[in-house]
Amino acid sequence: MSALPSDAQRLLLLAAAEPTGDATLLFEAGSYLGIEPSAVSAAEVSGLLAIDSVVRFRHPLVRSAIYGAAAPSERRRAHEALADATDAGIDPDRRAWHQGQAVPGNDENIAIELERAGDRALLRGGMAAAAAFFQRATEITPDPAVRIQRAMTAAQAKYEAGAADEALSLLALAAQGPLEPLQSARLTLFRAHISFYLARSDDVPAQFLAAARALAPLDRALSRETFLFALNASINSGADAGDVRNVAEAARAAPRPPDPPRPLDVLLDGLVKTCTQGYAAGVGELRESLMLLRDEQLERDIAGESDSDRWLWLASRTAVALFEDDLMRDLAVRSVAIARRTGAVATLHAALITHSVALVLSGEFSRAAELLDESGAIARATGAVPLPHGALILASWRGREAETTDLCDSAARSGGRASGADNMAQYALAVLHNATGNFESALVAALRAAESDEFAVVGLALPELVEAASRAGRSEQARAAYEQLAGRAHASSTEWALGVAARSQALITPGEDAEDHYRESLDRLTGSRVIGYLGRAHLVYGEWLRREGRRREAREQLRTAHAMLTDIGAMGFADRAAKELRATGEHPRARSSRPGVVLTEHELHIARLVATGATSREVAEMLFLSPRTIEAHLRTIFRKLGVTSRRQLKELHL
Repeated sequence: MSALPSDAQRLLLLAAAEPTGDATLLFEAGSYLGIEPSAVSAAEVSGLLAIDSVVRFRHPLVRSAIYGAAAPSERRRAHEALADATDAGIDPDRRAWHQGQAVPGNDENIAIELERAGDRALLRGGMAAAAAFFQRATEITPDPAVRIQRAMTAAQAKYEAGAADEALSLLALAAQGPLEPLQSARLTLFRAHISFYLARSDDVPAQFLAAARALAPLDRALSRETFLFALNASINSGADAGDVRNVAEAARAAPRPPDPPRPLDVLLDGLVKTCTQGYAAGVGELRESLMLLRDEQLERDIAGESDSDRWLWLASRTAVALFEDDLMRDLAVRSVAIARRTGAVATLHAALITHSVALVLSGEFSRAAELLDESGAIARATGAVPLPHGALILASWRGREAETTDLCDSAARSGGRASGADNMAQYALAVLHNATGNFESALVAALRAAESDEFAVVGLALPELVEAASRAGRSEQARAAYEQLAGRAHASSTEWALGVAARSQALITPGEDAEDHYRESLDRLTGSRVIGYLGRAHLVYGEWLRREGRRREAREQLRTAHAMLTDIGAMGFADRAAKELRATGEHPRARSSRPGVVLTEHELHIARLVATGATSREVAEMLFLSPRTIEAHLRTIFRKLGVTSRRQLKELHL
């Protein structure tokens, strides 16, 4: 580059300083610097970039290299020219950004403009852009007290955008103080959030509790939210039952809620009651909180509000514990949609996993795998702690023994207890071993999962425990597990809960009396979303009928089970149904595959995103990949599916 004429070098620097590639703005800024038009040809001849309606660098690293090689004074001059060339009435945010980069020291007026630009970015869902605006505003703020406030705002935005390390740097800047009591408490809270995102270590609940107690006399509403964070962290960190109960007891000292209470206030009180008094005691408040959260979000949607709601993914997980399949799905879908719309990457990471669990339990395995792929990409790009919960549930329900075992081993090696993964791993092993008929191993795993203090895991584990114990001939253990499940089902009273309870009762009931319970299970589960449990109810009913010598009726139930379980991809249970069918003298029919099965899960995810109208750049941003990588995947997808355009891809209804 040093061999180029000086005007061409300055033009290249201008282009590198303006990431949108706006050619008109480039030429306008060039005229401010007195760059001759001939510089364009010289710059293009270098092969470093091409200019038509937009500016395209040969490679993104070329842009970075040119910008990084320039002296700070040269970069500031380039940004100053770009700011002067930008119409403040048309694009105030871009002008504020370039002004912020051009200022050599502190400037409160420009800091205010950057702060306003950050607020506007939040309104349009640009969390990462907002964080960058807030960070630069912090860096050029002259007043120490104002700088602290802006640093904390920037840190929160950086955390939400998935830039946890940068958020910690901003918090370190804010910690230089002097801090007011409220600022000090919020600093503790933000550090707890980042620790939870990056590590989920055992001390995170204590960090949240310290912040909650400090906030209690200063900000009652935020204190209650922080107690909820502490309780959530204790449950998800795989803490011992006593530890979770201690956190719940501490949360009972939270400030009184406002009148009327917010949905999250009701959620906190319901969780505290559940953890301290038992499942049945908290069900009513928990269900009320979930419905309030759902209705509140509907009202926000109607009003066009786009605030991030970090509680929806927790609410969806709580819905699993209540066997509320409709709320589970609705809240999970909204959680992901809002996190996408607001650009809240940290929230999206957890929301995608929670949604994937809801999809697995609803029998939508391929879609669940796509969301897990996206969540994994976020974790790798942002340094978030890997959360194998969704992958464990999916692999086990698919009957993939090697994959499930590897995931369990990986969770154990990486400190499964710290991330709460061990409890989910035991549940996953129970599902896997029940699917493959290894009931003794399923019993061991289910017993461990049922001892968890995460009440969503317990609710999922109890039906597995009843099935494993009854099939292994451990009638007392099966009956004890059923009694616990029945208590939850009675308190919940959903079709899902009552359906799995009826199936479990059938498994422990001797003789002909079992049939009424099998039929009740089918009737109730038919009215729910949890198609995998319905398929399994047909399976165990068919197995019972065969053992009763009623082969014709058994074939009907086993045929249905095999078809349903194969269609959703629950191949372990489907194989079990096929084996039972063969024992009746009938060979199971092969199921035809759907169009998308020729694609890998990653390719299917990309194909579906493109089919919605998303550009390659937009898909790349969602999946933390480059546009070139997306285009390469698209060529493979087109070849596999025998299509040649995005329009044809959309018509396939993948």
